[in-house]
Amino acid sequence: MQVAVVAPETTPLADADDRAVARVERTARSLAARGHDVTVYCTGWWSDRLDYTETRERDGVTYRAVTVSPATTSYHARIPALLATARPDAVHAIDDPSAVLAARTGATLARAPLVVDWFGEGPPGDPLVGPALRVADRVVAPSELVRTRVRERGVPENRARVVPEAIDFERVRAVEPVADPPDVVAATRLDADANLESVLLGLAELRNRDWSATIIGDGPAREQYERQAADLSIDDRVTFAGDLPRDERLAHYRAAHVFCQTARDEVFAIELLWALACGCVGVVEYQADSAAHELVERRTRGFRVSTPEDIEGAIVEAGEFPEWTVDESLEAFDEDAVAGQWLDVYRAAGAPESRAGSGTGGVAPTE
Repeated sequence: MQVAVVAPETTPLADADDRAVARVERTARSLAARGHDVTVYCTGWWSDRLDYTETRERDGVTYRAVTVSPATTSYHARIPALLATARPDAVHAIDDPSAVLAARTGATLARAPLVVDWFGEGPPGDPLVGPALRVADRVVAPSELVRTRVRERGVPENRARVVPEAIDFERVRAVEPVADPPDVVAATRLDADANLESVLLGLAELRNRDWSATIIGDGPAREQYERQAADLSIDDRVTFAGDLPRDERLAHYRAAHVFCQTARDEVFAIELLWALACGCVGVVEYQADSAAHELVERRTRGFRVSTPEDIEGAIVEAGEFPEWTVDESLEAFDEDAVAGQWLDVYRAAGAPESRAGSGTGGVAPTE
């Protein structure tokens, strides 16, 4: 299948924490690894003297320079003609309303379906959000939480789908657990929304038991949380490890027994997913603006709780589960399986079956 990805900014130019960009590029790589022809139409980053026919190959994906600088007007103006000329089987657009509307014109000219990967809320107050969502043949959300928000914007139920975030299961298996394992681990950006006080209060209630905990992540509220651990007299058992790279995080997850998730705002709890895949028992404090609970609902090795007291009880109860370093039941979230879900969405939106290439199978997307 020939897939055109419309993403004004890619990794070299986007904010390092932009998970929507990371998701669309990971999807492009996964599709290319399955033998599909994927071109990302982006702002060129590899030279300041590009013309508009230049491309760059990376991880099996072709990156096409639509414009040379973040000149959004020229980017949006050029996209329709480029897509009309390329005539892809499917157009996959990131959640940038102006880019989506430009992609809609190009997809119409190319007679290709438009699939929009809507990762979050969209720019606050942007009047183009609603129109951008409604012109898509399919809107894909990472979780039921976001899918509900999309439907509230006027997208019909049969055009709103869920395709989750993906993880690399081979990477999970390859990393060795740390030698000195913590009993409990949590990982999040340490800001006001981390709500880490719930974890610390729950742990403090267990001070008469033998345990250790590691907090992974950094942010403006780190000192505040460190002070709270000291005030609760558990700072000698809680290690603040900072912002670790992926393999070091996995080494901690594979060694730990419990992962605590308390953040107030999560469109998809990716660190929780990695930890569950590493065999952790998940303890998730329910939050109205977080989709984290979706990953532990109906799972034996998972608890959905509401208070720090509940966290305390769940950690104790989790001790009854055997120690695991991998949970094979979560292979449905592997990058290859999730790429199969994207292909299913393209076909449901109208991409031709006859040119579907080698990418078949995967887990059926949520309707």
